[in-house]
Amino acid sequence: MERRYRSYILLALLTCLITASAGCLTGSSGPAPGDTTTITVTRTAPTPESPVATIPAADMALQLTDLPSDYVIRDRTASAYGGIDKIYQDLGWRQGYRASFYRLDKDRDDTTGIVQEIDVYPPDTVNEVYALEKEALLPPDDSTTDYQVPFPQQGDRSIAWRETRTVDRTTIVTYTVIFTKKNVYEKISMTGTTTDYEVLRDVAQRAAGKIR
Repeated sequence: MERRYRSYILLALLTCLITASAGCLTGSSGPAPGDTTTITVTRTAPTPESPVATIPAADMALQLTDLPSDYVIRDRTASAYGGIDKIYQDLGWRQGYRASFYRLDKDRDDTTGIVQEIDVYPPDTVNEVYALEKEALLPPDDSTTDYQVPFPQQGDRSIAWRETRTVDRTTIVTYTVIFTKKNVYEKISMTGTTTDYEVLRDVAQRAAGKIR
């Protein structure tokens, strides 16, 4: 009788282990039908992007690694307030930087340069700066050598031109793109006897990406 009683006890324990979710061992029962469990998830709102650049103008400048390998540095310098036209001083010019690069093929008498100009303004005047620069660069309506070219948008707004000049029977082509991003205005130009629209496009994209 005692042996049979122990067998019943062992069988009951095994049954409880197999069906532990039913609460045999603890004596508690599972949730009653219709019961729900509410889980509160706390979501952290993303940090809003700053409407102004948070790094110095020098840190937005192109590096040699951003250009084709045959380019070298011509000059890199911070801009001085005294060298800025008064109209731009009045628009709140804060800081700027200039970087220039070139490639030279002496055998072909071929030279091409890339110049980057970076200027930082208050957010409420940078669009006015862009409008002034765009107006100054627009070619005459009847020009056949200067005209706007399609160009992928850089930053918040952008526009690009192609200009052709003949100097001592040598054709010189200049591509220029201007754009703004946040409170930064940039102008990048490529000038030379051999220019490459695709290279300028890639360089401009890298330059825009450095503004943060």
